[in-house]
Amino acid sequence: MSIYENVFTQLQVHPTTPEKGLGGEIVDRERVGKPILSYWLGFIGNAQIGPLYLGTLGVASLISGTVALLIIGFNMLASVHWDVIQFLRQFPWLALEPPKPEYGIRAFPPLAEGGWWLMAGFFLTMSMLLWWARVYRRAVALGLSTHMAWAFASAIWLYLVLGFIQPLLMGHFSEAPPFGIFPHLDWTAAFSLRYGNLYYDPFHMLSIAFLYGAALLFAMHGATILSVGRYGGEREVEQMLYRGTAAERAALFWRWTMGYNATMESIHRWGWWCAVLCPLTGGIGILLSGTVVDNWYLWAVQHNIAPSYPHVFPAILDPAASGAPQ
Repeated sequence: MSIYENVFTQLQVHPTTPEKGLGGEIVDRERVGKPILSYWLGFIGNAQIGPLYLGTLGVASLISGTVALLIIGFNMLASVHWDVIQFLRQFPWLALEPPKPEYGIRAFPPLAEGGWWLMAGFFLTMSMLLWWARVYRRAVALGLSTHMAWAFASAIWLYLVLGFIQPLLMGHFSEAPPFGIFPHLDWTAAFSLRYGNLYYDPFHMLSIAFLYGAALLFAMHGATILSVGRYGGEREVEQMLYRGTAAERAALFWRWTMGYNATMESIHRWGWWCAVLCPLTGGIGILLSGTVVDNWYLWAVQHNIAPSYPHVFPAILDPAASGAPQ
């Protein structure tokens, strides 16, 4: 029996020969590469890499994703006059911007004014959809349920709402976020201000609740299983029906501390639903912004969710408005 290993001295499961996995035509016919064992990867997960399966959908997805990344990367590099040093230095601030409002959704803009953004978005979307189809088909081929595919579809839904569906309903792609790190965050702040503060959007509230809920649930579950690792807690399914096991200790711990415990199976359903509902409700909130609700703060005041600001100061006319003093 091995000694107990705590969180600071992790015990690696490192077989002498790589695990080949299931046999048979359905899983063997297109798996490529000789599996290897990595000592360093063993610190964060399984130490084995390969053999790999890509198939037609996997290869097409990787090609589409690579094309999208090349379009984004070369446009960012061109924006700093092809200076590699400045590209690396300014990378977090570089962006590939969407078309301007005047191009609408019918006209294809010039490449330098949003055309490249549309092309990158097309190839990136194709990459995601092809990978989703790959995930779904691999699950079916292995006799698994398709929970992973539908969880991935929830994330794709939010991506499509941000970059395609909501801009399409608004009539121009300038509503969509740019490709970039800090520019995307700037877009988020600007989008929230444009529609009266997304914090008052009830679907945004739900999305954040599910985000934090998923993080909390997975942290608690992960901590619980690691804490009963000395009893073989990672073998959850095998232990569900047996007394004195890690599963029973974990359940007893939560009954003692919380008064309630999910089962070894239902905790994963709790976590799955929290994680899936986060982008699902978030996408609904974005979809309603500008299309149904123009100002979420005023909507919240109208529905007694937020207090109205007192009229302390006189109204200020916009200098850009007609009739305002210059």
